Amino acid sequence: MKLSVIVPAYKLAPYIHECLLSLLAQQTTFDFEVVVCDDASPDNTYDIISYLQSAFSNLIVLRNDVNLGLIGTMRRLLETAKGQYIAYVDGDDIALPGKLQQQVDYLEQHPGCSMVYHESDMFDSATGERLKWYSRDYYNYHYIPQQADITHLIRYTVFLQASSVMFRRHASLTQALQHDCKIICDFPWHIMNVGLLGGTIDRLDAVLGRYRIHSNSFGAQTQQNHQRRLKVTEELASACRLGQQFGVAADIIEYGVNHVYFSAALYFLRLNETELFRQMIEQSATSELYFDHRHQLVFEHRDQPDLVKQQLGWVV
Repeated sequence: MKLSVIVPAYKLAPYIHECLLSLLAQQTTFDFEVVVCDDASPDNTYDIISYLQSAFSNLIVLRNDVNLGLIGTMRRLLETAKGQYIAYVDGDDIALPGKLQQQVDYLEQHPGCSMVYHESDMFDSATGERLKWYSRDYYNYHYIPQQADITHLIRYTVFLQASSVMFRRHASLTQALQHDCKIICDFPWHIMNVGLLGGTIDRLDAVLGRYRIHSNSFGAQTQQNHQRRLKVTEELASACRLGQQFGVAADIIEYGVNHVYFSAALYFLRLNETELFRQMIEQSATSELYFDHRHQLVFEHRDQPDLVKQQLGWVV
């Protein structure tokens, strides 16, 4: 089997049909399987998946008897997947035509590449309208080369959208899930996979997927809950430290951790949560290792949030 696409699903009844069809309808020159696992959803997600199974012989359906959470579900998916390459797609996202063929072709043609991702269109689920491009509109995009590596991933965090990723099979697939993060699972998983594989993380600039934003999406849940955002920040920082086991230099890891707290500080500053802004920015400058000039500027004027906004060009 050339490729396995793994799809975790929990309470995705409004979206899972479109997601799976967008994958199963892909035209390729190779055999591929789509392995989906319903994590004991309380809605009719499993019924929708089962209906599709009768029409597609390459759709492999799993169901957890009890809710295992994302990591437990991912373990089942990876233990079932048979492909030489592994692609991940969230059950509420959409694959665009050519995605699987282009990514497999790239990995076949670039043996030094361990993981390849593509541009994604972030869209509002209710209107279908594009909100922005995931990678090229990322505020650190200009730092990310087309051919990156684990140090870029740690220093600049999640510049690749989860459902855009395809990587090479390796002997420690389930070991890569041992990162102790509970909320933010894609970033540490990518670090573990690239650390175990070695090689580069390469970008395809073609738009080959759509990233759905809706009221129950990861981003929406985080924006609605400051404590969740703080927990995500701690998990991102912990994920950066995973680089230690793969020989990533200590200063790169520290830059990455500082960047995580700096990013959180900007997030809370935009929300006018000045106390949380100060809390995050204070944690962002250990050993005065500033992520970039913006970081130093914000840190030095941390007691003047309105001035910081003006210097960043924000409307006060």
